[in-house]
Amino acid sequence: MPKKDLTLGSKILIWALTFEDVLIPWRSYQEMRRAIRGGRRNSLDVAVYRLYKRGWIKFVDKQEDRFFKLTKNGEIEALLAKARLPEHGSWDGKWRIIFFDIPEAAKEKRNLLRSLLKKNNFKKMQASVYASPYVLNREAIKYLKETKLNEFIKIAKVEELDDDKDLRRSFGLPKK
Repeated sequence: MPKKDLTLGSKILIWALTFEDVLIPWRSYQEMRRAIRGGRRNSLDVAVYRLYKRGWIKFVDKQEDRFFKLTKNGEIEALLAKARLPEHGSWDGKWRIIFFDIPEAAKEKRNLLRSLLKKNNFKKMQASVYASPYVLNREAIKYLKETKLNEFIKIAKVEELDDDKDLRRSFGLPKK
């Protein structure tokens, strides 16, 4: 069953929790919910429940209060969400080529990597080879290290590529 996209409420919660060691007090959350919806269940409640069921947040008891925070898996998912935001500058004339060979046992991670590369404006050259005139953003690199996918990936910066007409055209770059 394919993973569904996160709701806006889930994305907001993950974003809020991505700051270093943030704990959101449960009591404050309940007060906020009461103020917004008069105490009824709302999409934020559903978001908290779904994130908890996915194992992305956990509840922590401290000093007679309850908090929720991101788990390690939640941190990785937050990194992935940030990594999908491409950073583009002007082209320096060099191609970034990513080669990977990820085992079948990690098929889901391989598919996530392909999605990440596409969203960061990398074009498929072959099944496991992608190219872009732009660098992969820092969050994407951090995600690769956190998930240990960097063990299966090589990144090259290439000054010249034979017959790069198609790539240049797809990125709207000037001809040679």
